[in-house]
Amino acid sequence: MDNCIFCKIIKKEIPKDFNYESENLVVFPDINPSADLHLLIVPKMHIGGIGEIGEEQTKLLGEIYAIVNKLVLENKLTDDAYRVVVNGGKAQHVPHLHFHLLGGQWKKFI
Repeated sequence: MDNCIFCKIIKKEIPKDFNYESENLVVFPDINPSADLHLLIVPKMHIGGIGEIGEEQTKLLGEIYAIVNKLVLENKLTDDAYRVVVNGGKAQHVPHLHFHLLGGQWKKFI
């Protein structure tokens, strides 16, 4: 997708430091954090949203949640409140499937 900001970040057309990168995913801080820790987990493949997830993304979704678990451990959130959020429809401000990991104090609900 030519105008997708996440695709531009993934292609490194927009500079961004990644907390994690694999063949399939990138993780980076949200530019407008809603919690003390607010990371975005973004597939490198452009998937417009939840409605575009098919059987072929099963492995990708497993990797996403494995990375979420790793990030929870690395950020010592196991005894703290944290949440993983995926938005759809008009609540999804960037039309590229992505997951929010929020931990610590929430500043606002997303």
